[in-house]
Amino acid sequence: MNAQKNSLDTKIITAAIGDSFKKLHPAVQIKSPVMFIVYIGAILTTYIAIREAISSTQSIFLVSQISVWLWFTVLFANFAEAIAEGRGKAQAQSLRTTRSHTQAKKLVNEAWQLVDGDTLRKGDVLLVEAGSLIPSDGEIIEGMATVDESAVTGESAPVIRESGGDKSSVTGGTRVLSDWIKVKVTANPGETFLDRMISLVEGAKRQKTPNEIALTILLVSLSIIFLVAVVTIEPFAIYSGTTIPVTMLMALLVCLIPTTIGGLLSSIGIAGMDRLLKRNVLAMSGRAVEAAGDVNVLLLDKTGTITLGNRMATEFIPAVGVSEEEMADIAQLSSLADETPEGRSVVVLAKERYGLRERDLNALHAEFVPFTAQTRMSGVNMENLQIRKGSVDAIEKYTKEKGGSLPADVRQASERIAKSGGTPLVVAKGEKVLGTIHLKDIVKGGIKERFRELRQMGIKTVMITGDNPLTAAAIAAEAGVDDFLAEATPEAKLKMIRDYQERGMLVAMTGDGTNDAPALAQADVGVAMNSGTQAAKEAGNMVDLDSNPTKLIEIVEIGKQLLMTRGSLTTFSIANDVAKYFAIIPAMFVSTYPALGVFNIMQLATPDSAILSAVIFNALIIIGLIPLALKGVKYKPVGAATILRQNLFIYGLGGLVVPFIGIKIIDMILVALNIVG
Repeated sequence: MNAQKNSLDTKIITAAIGDSFKKLHPAVQIKSPVMFIVYIGAILTTYIAIREAISSTQSIFLVSQISVWLWFTVLFANFAEAIAEGRGKAQAQSLRTTRSHTQAKKLVNEAWQLVDGDTLRKGDVLLVEAGSLIPSDGEIIEGMATVDESAVTGESAPVIRESGGDKSSVTGGTRVLSDWIKVKVTANPGETFLDRMISLVEGAKRQKTPNEIALTILLVSLSIIFLVAVVTIEPFAIYSGTTIPVTMLMALLVCLIPTTIGGLLSSIGIAGMDRLLKRNVLAMSGRAVEAAGDVNVLLLDKTGTITLGNRMATEFIPAVGVSEEEMADIAQLSSLADETPEGRSVVVLAKERYGLRERDLNALHAEFVPFTAQTRMSGVNMENLQIRKGSVDAIEKYTKEKGGSLPADVRQASERIAKSGGTPLVVAKGEKVLGTIHLKDIVKGGIKERFRELRQMGIKTVMITGDNPLTAAAIAAEAGVDDFLAEATPEAKLKMIRDYQERGMLVAMTGDGTNDAPALAQADVGVAMNSGTQAAKEAGNMVDLDSNPTKLIEIVEIGKQLLMTRGSLTTFSIANDVAKYFAIIPAMFVSTYPALGVFNIMQLATPDSAILSAVIFNALIIIGLIPLALKGVKYKPVGAATILRQNLFIYGLGGLVVPFIGIKIIDMILVALNIVG
C-alpha cells in the first residue's frame, strides 16, 4: 500500500514538473496578478542578462543569477498549483476505472435489445439484471435490487434500491447484485454523475471564492503600493548622485510584494477540495468549500444524523401485578418473527436483561401475525394463546373486544414515555395487558460533544425532524442542539433557511429526498446524500458519496481549515516582506549613505550577496511551504480572537524570524562558494 502511494506521489511530482513549464504561458500567469509581476520581472531580467552578455559587461553574473532565481520563483509557484491539481487528477483517474465499456438491455419497440452503453440517451428505459453494471445514471421505474456502489462510494456494504420513494436513484458504474430493475436514464453521455465527478476533481470548474477574490485584491493593492515605492527609488538615487540598476529594482520589487502567498493561493484552494474528496465528499466548486468555513448555522436531520436512525427498546414497564420478567418473556415472544430494527431490539433487550434466549417459532407451532397499517399491531398465535404488541389505542381496542381493559397505570406509563420523546408499545396476552415497552431514538455517542465544539466556533445547530414538538424537544435537549424545527415540511425548511440568510448568516444543511431539494438549493452549503434522489443531488453543491449525514460537521471543519491555512500563510508572507526589506534596502544605498549600514542587522557580506540571497530565499520559501499548503493548518475549534493571536505569534513572528535566518545562511554559502564578491 505504501509502495503504491509512493509510486503515485512520484508520478504526481514528475507530472507537476512538466506542468510547471506548461503554465508559463502568459494567459495562465495573468490569472495570478502577484506572480504575473514576477513573471514580467523574469522576462525583463532575462533580456537584460542577454544584453549584458552581448556587451560583455562585468555585471552579467549577478544579473543572470537574479534572472534564473526569478524564473525559479515562477516555476515553484506553478509547481505548487500543479501538485494540488495532480492529486485531483489522480483521484479522477481512479474514478475512470469505474467507468468501463458496458452493454445495456434497452427497450426498443417493446422488446429488449442489447446496445452499446455509450449510445444511451436521457429517457431510454433499461433492464439491469443481477451481475450486470448499471450503464448510466437513472431512476428505477420498476423492481427492487441490491446494488454494489463501492466503485463510487467506497462502501463495501450493498444497498437496496427500489422504485418510488427516496431510494430510486442509481448511479452509472455501480453493479446489481440480486434481482432486477428497470431504469429510466436521466443523463446523456458526458453528463452522468461520474462524468461530473471526474470533471470536478480535475479542477476544470474550480472558481475563485469571494474571500479568495478579496484576498487577491489585497495582494494586488500591496503589489501596486510596492511598485510605486520601487519606481520612486530611482529618482531618489539620481538625486543622491548614484544610480540603481533595473535588475536591482526588479529584485527589490519581487522580494517586497507578497509572492509567497501569491504563489500558494491557488494550491490552497485546490487542496481544500482535495481534502474533501479524500473524505468521499464531492464539492461542486471551491466556493462551496470556502462557504463551509464561513457557516454560521447547521441544519441537521434528526434520523441518522443525531440519532442512530431506528427506535430501540430501552425499558420494560410492567402493569401492576405483572413481573418485569414475565412481561419481557411475552414481549420477546411477540417479536421473534419481527425483523424490524424495533422488533429485534425487543428480543435483544429481553435477552440482555433476563437471559431469555430466542425460541424457534416453528417448534412452538406459532403463527406470526405481521404488522399492518390498519391494525397497528403485530404478534404471534400459539394454540389457544394470542400475543400482541402495538400502539396504545390499538391494544386498548383489541383487549376490549376480548372483554379486557387498559389499566390506568399502563396508560400513565405510556403518556410519560410519549412526553419524554419516546414511543410506547403496549404488550397484551389475550385480554390481559401486561405492560409497556419504551422505544426511543438513541442519540449517537459523542454527538453532544461535537455540538459543543461547534458552539465554541460560533455555529448554531438546528435539528430538523418530522416528529411532533414534544418528541423533538426531548431529543433536542438530550443531543444538545441549540434549536429544532418539528413537523418539518419542505416549505418550513426553506423559510427557516431564508430567515437566517436575511439576518446575514450562512447556512449549511444535509438532505437526501426530493422534498429536501428546495432547501438544499437555497442553503449556502447543501450536502446531498449519494443514496438520495437525483433531484437532491442536483440541488446541492456537495455530494457525500458515503451518504453519512454526520459528515456535514467534518465538511465545516475542512472549510474552516482552508480559511485558517490561507490566513496563516498570508500572515507569514507579509511578515516575510519586512525581513527582506532589512536585507535589500540597506545594501542598495549603503555605498551612498554609509549611515544605513546600521540597518544591515543581518551583517550580510556585500550588496550583491544581500540582494541575491533575498531573491534565492524568496524562491525557496514557496516550495518549502507547499506541504503546509496541501496539508493545511491543523484545525482547532476555537474562537476567531484566539486564532488571530496564534496566527500573529506563530506565523507572524515566524515570518519575521525565518527570513533573517534563511537569508543569512544563503549569504554565507554564496560567500563561501565565491559566487559573489
